[in-house]
Amino acid sequence: MRVVIAEDHYLVREGTRRLLESSGEVQVMAAVGDADALVEAVEHLAPDAAVVDIRMPPTHKKEGIEAALRIRREHPDVGILVLSQHADSLYAFELFQAGTAGLAYLLKDRVGELDELVRALRAVTTGGSVIDPIVVEGLLARQSRLSGSQIGWLTDREKDVLREMAQGKSNAAIADALFVSQSAVEKHINSIFAKLSLSPGETEVHRRVAAVLAYLRTSSEESD
Repeated sequence: MRVVIAEDHYLVREGTRRLLESSGEVQVMAAVGDADALVEAVEHLAPDAAVVDIRMPPTHKKEGIEAALRIRREHPDVGILVLSQHADSLYAFELFQAGTAGLAYLLKDRVGELDELVRALRAVTTGGSVIDPIVVEGLLARQSRLSGSQIGWLTDREKDVLREMAQGKSNAAIADALFVSQSAVEKHINSIFAKLSLSPGETEVHRRVAAVLAYLRTSSEESD
């Protein structure tokens, strides 16, 4: 996989580059320090994916998210993996609000977990989506405290399945993680879709991601 990296902190940038290249599956074509350089690198190098920090010069607010969305508009075939220091659902919601295919949102703690990074890159380069399970955990915990919220309609087992879904796991992988049958997982997923009013007319992949985004959307609205 051909990848470009955008991270303003030199040591983190170089550490991420060396880690990814050590996998033997990733070629880092460029490692840059700001959003403008990232957009230019994508334009000229046509990578398979971009690894993007959220906060970069000049304001250190959300330049990474803005660059990611620009890349998504102008180069829809480039996968995007956003790394954040913050388990903030608003950042994740902003990233995913225009669509989910080919996008991932992970916490920077994952930088040291090579398998997780490579798995996320594989997912975004093939049109998949990944949301950090810690972000999902926080959203689930928050929503379960809200009376009348959609999360309150899910059983504990359905919440477990949703957490595993958010990590991009297949039904078989979810079954292995929760020590249940695949048929039981399928029933739980169908129940989640029904309770969240996710139309069966949509693709399976879109509904799986939408099940997590429902909490991002609700969290964002409540914070406004």
